[in-house]
Amino acid sequence: MAKKEEIVEKLTKGELKLYQVEDYTDSIQEAVEVRREFAEQISGASLKHVSNYSLDMARALKKNIENPIGVVQIPVGLVGPLQINGEHAQGDYYVPLATSEGALLASVNRGCSVSKAVGGITVRIIDDKMTRAPVIRADSIQKALEVKEWIERHFIELKEASESTTRHGKLLKVDPVVVVGRYVYPRFTFTTGDSMGMNMVTIATEKALEILTRETGAHVVALSGNLCTDKKPSALNLIEGRGKSIVAEIIIPKDIVEEKLKTTSEAIVEVNQAKNLIGSAIAGNMGFNAQYANMIGAIFLATGQDEAHIVEGSLGITTAEEQKGDLYFSVTLPDVPLATVGGGTSLETATECLQIMGVHGEGNVAKFAEIVGATVLAGELSLMGALAAGHLARAHKDLGRG
Repeated sequence: MAKKEEIVEKLTKGELKLYQVEDYTDSIQEAVEVRREFAEQISGASLKHVSNYSLDMARALKKNIENPIGVVQIPVGLVGPLQINGEHAQGDYYVPLATSEGALLASVNRGCSVSKAVGGITVRIIDDKMTRAPVIRADSIQKALEVKEWIERHFIELKEASESTTRHGKLLKVDPVVVVGRYVYPRFTFTTGDSMGMNMVTIATEKALEILTRETGAHVVALSGNLCTDKKPSALNLIEGRGKSIVAEIIIPKDIVEEKLKTTSEAIVEVNQAKNLIGSAIAGNMGFNAQYANMIGAIFLATGQDEAHIVEGSLGITTAEEQKGDLYFSVTLPDVPLATVGGGTSLETATECLQIMGVHGEGNVAKFAEIVGATVLAGELSLMGALAAGHLARAHKDLGRG
């Protein structure tokens, strides 16, 4: 029996764990093949497409994936030119979007054409931070209040301890510090440079907690107590922000609204109020928008961002106002965790997509954030125009069904 077949047989019999395969093979590639053959054998599936890729799996195995069997491929398209008037992104950009949803890129591209017609989308980053909030248990309510007061009095010590773990992270504040019964939830807030920074702030917070527990005697129940709030929809993140907080706006003359969007400013304003504001309110939504997640998700998948943060990027509010027939339109995204270094951005395809926009590597995350904000506006504007004009179903029939 061949060596690979023997290992597959051991996996099938439960004599070997998936994570142990590398110990029994001569290379990472052989280990990947063994696990893939095992998956085919137990499922009856043929994984010929999963097996075709150009990524350096040995490098990915070090920090991006465990038990690899191959790669999932998602179509990547290009939209643009998208004209941006930002502090960091200025001029025309082409943006790669990875999605399997037909009609999405066509819709965003229409928004891009509007940006060109009016001289660009204005974008600003209004805040930039990453958070980690542990949960700490004290012996009583009184002791919990004492822990809260200790945190508030000893910020400098917590700052020095946390920053000793990183060259890039800076502790800005520990706020709020919430007490529930005898549990204490302090929200540590950092800047993280060009890295998205979740690992960075987790390690930094853990170091700060060593001092806190030593000095107060309180017990850390969990390093994350969900006040962060990471990878979940959160009213706190909607209000306070997390990651990059981005606002983008555009003013569209009446004739361009009619020519490009095939509707009127008044109609878009009404759809926004009835759908994004009132409709979201009665549904209890935290995202008062039409489709932020579509653009955020497509950009995240193309550029190696943490896909779980798409749920955070879906938060935000769309505003639309009629100004003497013209349309003022804006998107506010308070919670967009982004990176141009580290994590999945080092994967070869993600690097290439970031390079298309000229934002790969250090010193580029603010520029990237402005491009993301403008892309979201382009897609949101186009969909609102389609809804106002009654074209949504037709577009999906023509483009989404082939």
